[in-house]
Amino acid sequence: MNVTAKKIRFLITGCNGQLGYALSKEIKKRNHEIFGSDLSAPEKVEYPFEIIDITDEECVLSIVKRIKPDVVIHCAAYTAVDDAEDKRELAYNINVKGTKNIAKACKETGSKLIYLSTDYVFNGKGDNPWEADSKEFGPESVYAKTKLEGEFEVSSALKADRFLIIRTQWVFGLNGKNFVKTMINLSKKYKQLRVVSDQIGRPTYTYDLAKLLVDMAESDKYGYYHVNNEGEYISWYEFAKAIFKEYGSDCEVIPVTTEEYGLSKAKRPLNSRLDTSKLSLNGFVPLPSWKDALKRYIKELKEND
Repeated sequence: MNVTAKKIRFLITGCNGQLGYALSKEIKKRNHEIFGSDLSAPEKVEYPFEIIDITDEECVLSIVKRIKPDVVIHCAAYTAVDDAEDKRELAYNINVKGTKNIAKACKETGSKLIYLSTDYVFNGKGDNPWEADSKEFGPESVYAKTKLEGEFEVSSALKADRFLIIRTQWVFGLNGKNFVKTMINLSKKYKQLRVVSDQIGRPTYTYDLAKLLVDMAESDKYGYYHVNNEGEYISWYEFAKAIFKEYGSDCEVIPVTTEEYGLSKAKRPLNSRLDTSKLSLNGFVPLPSWKDALKRYIKELKEND
């Protein structure tokens, strides 16, 4: 739903991560202008790049004012969910203070801000999908609390027609670590794996998510959205089985409850079902099914092996 054909200047924070990598490919494909930023430069720099410590307010403001982006897509985050329980200050500085700095800089420059958030902001109770505009928050881990506070920093700093908050989950892509790669690697070492069966959600392929985020940047739509690949809601156990089936592995998957698994420091939400219907209501094309996404992703993994 493109409303303009004009060239957009993007600034991507956390461009070395899974989503940042996919976004850079999509933005270049559409011939927009891209500036990347992270704590260190990527091995191969294919676009203008800035080293930015988002926790440094002066650094953020000076660089954003110099670049003058039309759109900032804020992917940088502290995402080590279990480690955050012990590194609360670090998680807070990156996810809350860093986001506040980005939002303040966007206010100064008039840039549109797209902030990536998470299903963890909800309490994970019940079995009804969480609607995009729901305010029934109940974060139960340090990571979850800092991501929700990051949302509040965005919505308090910027006018409603200058930001989008995108909650997503179970992300997998070519660059970096993810559940799919972990399962495949473990299946080469073990004949049997225990995977939790009571945490329910849907996977998200960065390639598909990046396309939608650029669509959103090209639109005049704002607000809160839930985004993941479409299809049935599944557990991590069911996702693992689908991964092995698609990959051609005979590794056996044993379903266990979160309590039985017992290896996580941080509390995980059991109900991570996200309602994505607001996308269609606002003219966006929902993502393809997660089964289709997984098929394309594993094909890509094998080609890059």
